[in-house]
Amino acid sequence: MAKSVPDAVMNKILDEIATSTLMTVVSDTSTPTDLTGALADVTMAGGDFTQAEGDAGAGSRKVTMSAKSGQTVDADGTPNHVVLSLTGTIKLVTTCSGPDLTDGSTVDFPTWKYEIGIPS
Repeated sequence: MAKSVPDAVMNKILDEIATSTLMTVVSDTSTPTDLTGALADVTMAGGDFTQAEGDAGAGSRKVTMSAKSGQTVDADGTPNHVVLSLTGTIKLVTTCSGPDLTDGSTVDFPTWKYEIGIPS
């Protein structure tokens, strides 16, 4: 018997991530537990999250976050993580890299995804 998780169950996780209203790049070198070290952020809305079958194929699911261009940088620092949050509650963290950011400049948040793979 193959292992499986119904799409509706995986979508519940992705739905929770999509409640995020803020995407923030932080300089925190350890996995962030709050928004300490915030360098830049952008407001997110429901239309900024798209759910679909995952790249691994049937049995996987993903949510893709929309790109956000030209966001103002609020502090100098090295970007290490991107955090999705809702009123300070972290919903998803991923690593990032790039050149140091400078207060007053701008930064682009590219489109990115979170995927739940095929159960194994």
